[in-house]
Amino acid sequence: MTDHARDLASVQKATERLLTAVTALDNAAVTDPSRLPGWTRGHVLAHLARNADALVNVLQGRPMYTSADARDADIERDAPRPLDAQLADLRASAARFRETGNAPDDWSRTVELRGGVTDSASRVPFRRWAEVELHHVDLGIGYELEDLPEEFVAREIDFLAERFGGHKDVPSTGLRSHDGRTWTTGGGAGGGPIGVEGPAADLLGWLAGRRGGSGLAVTGGALPSLPPL
Repeated sequence: MTDHARDLASVQKATERLLTAVTALDNAAVTDPSRLPGWTRGHVLAHLARNADALVNVLQGRPMYTSADARDADIERDAPRPLDAQLADLRASAARFRETGNAPDDWSRTVELRGGVTDSASRVPFRRWAEVELHHVDLGIGYELEDLPEEFVAREIDFLAERFGGHKDVPSTGLRSHDGRTWTTGGGAGGGPIGVEGPAADLLGWLAGRRGGSGLAVTGGALPSLPPL
């Protein structure tokens, strides 16, 4: 069973780690390209702040975003801000998420996220944890997939393997990390089974669209192309 309180504590630690790293930047660095195509670091930071507020909406029973266009417009609006404004927004939005997460709630209920996706409320803190960790890597400021907490890496691989399970475009695929953990995913496209083995960080990078798979050994065919998250 998901321990939402423990995940909320992990979100806080990851957020503090991110804020410490971002504080060392300057205004020019905020405008530099991130590792996400078409986004500066300012876009990533703006998205992180607005995502915290969006997940507050989810937990309080409101639509995650007013619309896809409004989501994109908010990120574009906030991306050019100077570092001090980005930091203040990140801190304030993180505090709002933390306050909402610490309030009494029915964590077993089903909530609706973006695009009609539903999940247990208890999994929302982990989803926020993933946003903070992966986008910290996306900033390209010295925090890499290999630096992610081991627990997070294993659970995010679990989450993504489940997400792509049975996907119509992904063949049956077995995953194995060098430390012996295994997962299965795909299975909806026919073909396979494909075997994919490598360091857990490289498996996560491939599943999350952050690495192309050069660190992975593939048997039974080509490395599957995964749909965007």
